[in-house]
Amino acid sequence: MIGYVTLGTRDLARAKRFYDALLGELDANRTMETERFAMWSTGSIGLGVALPFDGKPATVGNGVMIALSVKDKAKVDMLHKKAIELGGSDEGAPGPRGQGFYAAYFRDLDGNKLNCFCAG
Repeated sequence: MIGYVTLGTRDLARAKRFYDALLGELDANRTMETERFAMWSTGSIGLGVALPFDGKPATVGNGVMIALSVKDKAKVDMLHKKAIELGGSDEGAPGPRGQGFYAAYFRDLDGNKLNCFCAG
């Protein structure tokens, strides 16, 4: 099973501000940090941002997306709105995406695609 996911960033300080505010809405805390990396967690799984180890600029993976599970539709709506307020870009407004699946899509400040969803 997945233990954590890391996204590349070109500006670690800016990424930390974005994810502190965004993931704070999910009660995630910054649990690990170095001069090149930061990690947030709610317990068993984490989301990190890092300056690429090879020293080259971070790029967005085409077709790569991180999905954040939340408890209900109101949290999906709020998290999508928060991401946009923090400077992220809209990739799909909150709404039903199939039977029992409600989601919203956005990109962070480096262009990484995320979604937040609830099922059931």
